[in-house]
Amino acid sequence: MNDPQRVVVLAHEKFPDRAKTATGVLKYADYDVVAVLDRDNPGTSAADHRRDLPDVPVVASMADAPDADALLVGISPIGGAFDETWRDDVRTALERGCDLISGLHYFLTEDEEFARLADEHGCDINDVRKPHDDLGVAQGKSADVDAEVVLTVGTDCSVGKMTATLELVEAARERGIDAGFIPTGQTGIMIAGWGNPVDRVVSDFTAGAVEEMILEKGDEHDVLFVEGQGSIVHPAYSAVTCGILHGAMADKLVLCHEATREAIHGYEEFALPDLSEYVSLYENLADPVHEADVVAGMLNTSHVDDDVEAAEAVDAFADELGVPAVDPVRFGSADLVDEVF
Repeated sequence: MNDPQRVVVLAHEKFPDRAKTATGVLKYADYDVVAVLDRDNPGTSAADHRRDLPDVPVVASMADAPDADALLVGISPIGGAFDETWRDDVRTALERGCDLISGLHYFLTEDEEFARLADEHGCDINDVRKPHDDLGVAQGKSADVDAEVVLTVGTDCSVGKMTATLELVEAARERGIDAGFIPTGQTGIMIAGWGNPVDRVVSDFTAGAVEEMILEKGDEHDVLFVEGQGSIVHPAYSAVTCGILHGAMADKLVLCHEATREAIHGYEEFALPDLSEYVSLYENLADPVHEADVVAGMLNTSHVDDDVEAAEAVDAFADELGVPAVDPVRFGSADLVDEVF
């Protein structure tokens, strides 16, 4: 078996709380991450910032990083733009012969300087957010697969839907359930090595992009866990959320929320609805296409320091939703899998 690719992860000024691609790759991907780039925290370790992350050094720039095979862009600002303050690091990586892996809406393959340097130094550029050309509209066939389909949905963006999905997959497999993972975003695609980036797909094809993956994997597993995106109440990203909901035709929904979150991230003038409202919102929206119930909750308590307070927050979340709930990172999700799946 080949050794895993040695990767440096770029996460300037966002690590770890606003660098979900970086933290997802550190936790779940098969890469050998040798350094994190964060000019705000050089000299620390990823584990110093989050106890569930590995002991990977944080350095200020690519010039300070160990030898690597690739530079992976581990953050994606609102809109997926490229930050010009990253250019020196990307340039240095290419000059050192590193490949590029990016989940931005800004395609690095179309940047003239990066394309030229990649050609000169024999590097590959992988824009994982670039969908393939053969996507079409959904045919309403996802419910025909043999597998039970479980979709994570959120109260907001960046509340932990991808993490919850991957934790559920792992817990299900540990319980002997043949579980598959359906990646719908750039981080999930980087971790799984395949998938459709639904937020880059033409809107008419969003449901079709999800259906394509469900049909590809639906007869290979007993349960498919689909990575959700955005939130149905998000003023910018609700269209992606609805497309995944209807394309997946899920049998069960898992509602994800971040403890202490009260307003839409990046759109703080929009307050979050009461948590109990989300259950009816998602179930009623799913119902005309395929009936689905919210069967569990996943609460991200990363901003709650005390374990007792975190457990109390999980219990309150479960009570408000009327379904079992866990923080899958802090407390694990094995018991929930036994109870619900």
